[in-house]
Amino acid sequence: MKNNALTIVESKTKQPKPNTDQIPFGRTFTDHMFVMDYHEDRGWYEPRIVPYEPLTLDPAAMIFHYGQTVFEGLKAYRSGDRVLLFRPEKNLERLNRSSDRLSIPPIDEEEVMGYLEELISLEKDWVPDTPGTSLYIRPFIIGTEPNLSVAPSKTYKLMIILSPVGSYFSGGLTPVKIRVEDKFTRAVKGGTGMAKTAGNYSAAYQAQKQAYQEGKADVLWLDGVEKRYIEEVGSMNIFFKINGEVVTPALSGSILQGITRMSVIELLEKWEIPVTERRISIEELYQYYEEGVLEEAFGTGTAAVISPVGELNWLGKEMVINNHEIGELSQKLYDTITGIQTGKLEDTPGWTVEVK
Repeated sequence: MKNNALTIVESKTKQPKPNTDQIPFGRTFTDHMFVMDYHEDRGWYEPRIVPYEPLTLDPAAMIFHYGQTVFEGLKAYRSGDRVLLFRPEKNLERLNRSSDRLSIPPIDEEEVMGYLEELISLEKDWVPDTPGTSLYIRPFIIGTEPNLSVAPSKTYKLMIILSPVGSYFSGGLTPVKIRVEDKFTRAVKGGTGMAKTAGNYSAAYQAQKQAYQEGKADVLWLDGVEKRYIEEVGSMNIFFKINGEVVTPALSGSILQGITRMSVIELLEKWEIPVTERRISIEELYQYYEEGVLEEAFGTGTAAVISPVGELNWLGKEMVINNHEIGELSQKLYDTITGIQTGKLEDTPGWTVEVK
């Protein structure tokens, strides 16, 4: 893959930019996209930036039948005349970890990083500057070989598409209500829960539908074996502040290793706030709630950054957290991470990459 020459074909037509005050999440796309192909005899080849357009795939392409796909999500932020990426190398590292689990050939992270910067540089006018907005970046890989044999594809397509976005949750930083799922299972240790792959998300739709019908924003998943131990929310990792200590479920092989999760842990350690990664059961959490020491709960993820949790519903029992208000720590984490992402705060950890 090294030294592949990048081809750029600019679009002859330019789309109008959306009103960033009312932009929905993930439904508007920029003028260009990045594409690169893979064949087992050639490796990754023909990297190119081309006009955004539909794909043509054989009906027997293996992605349609066996779900061999991985994806990532990261963002570009406007900082005056600059465009900043937040820890993009971590996303490309995780893309390769996901690919390994799905038997997809690895990419050269450094080279793809260069292609990503070229794409964003070309589309820099699409990075919105309204507070709370950003340019969402979606790299993904699909198996494209037309073959109905149950085996890894011999050909793949890596693509990167871009979408200007506002807040993931319609209420922004307003604390959300979460339903604790006690019936369905999202992932188990040894499965694909640690990978960012399509099936993990569609497997959650039934539980999410039930949550929406009950007026909840998302689902909190328990482990798939005992249905006791807290894992993650459908769209984010989860943290609890309990009697001054922050607790988050330990990575067990069925939990996605979030980039924002990692950043929160590093900030808490820097601030000398006790933070522990361990197994925590829903019964234990409810006991803390009953004792009055469950002080805050918040989710972390690329889409929402920090999402305060104001209520958990478990088997009909409602745990109202911090009176449905944003906790002091949740607010501080949000302000710090978004401040670094947008260049409003000094990037002392060295997390941002400026697109030249």
